[in-house]
Amino acid sequence: MVVLVQASVLTVGLNGRNEVLRELPIQLITMQSGVEAARSLKNEKVDSVISNWDLDDMKNGRFLKRLRAVKPHIPTIAFVRAGDRAQEIAARSLGVSAVLTDDTDDKFFRETVANVLGLKGITSIKTIAPAEKSRYGK
Repeated sequence: MVVLVQASVLTVGLNGRNEVLRELPIQLITMQSGVEAARSLKNEKVDSVISNWDLDDMKNGRFLKRLRAVKPHIPTIAFVRAGDRAQEIAARSLGVSAVLTDDTDDKFFRETVANVLGLKGITSIKTIAPAEKSRYGK
């Protein structure tokens, strides 16, 4: 069965954490800086954004605040520091689709993304090894 890409997702500042999303039928656009991500939003069609609350170049949720001001209807997931109630409250007050902590396990992260994007019923994409030749050479 062939599964087509269902959404284009921009991840910002996840430092490789986004690799667990490769099983979902999404196109990943990966950025590390808020400035770079903001520029890409002008040129790329993006269906959803997943971002750390604190980025190296944009602290205190500045990137997410700007994103929500410009594109308020885009599904957005914020990663906040575990145990940091102020970050969690600030992210939730922006109206993001989901808030996860940086200690969230991979399975829950993947499930949350699938739910936010409406992909809950779609099976994960698994890498399938090419079929081995049979003993009859076919």
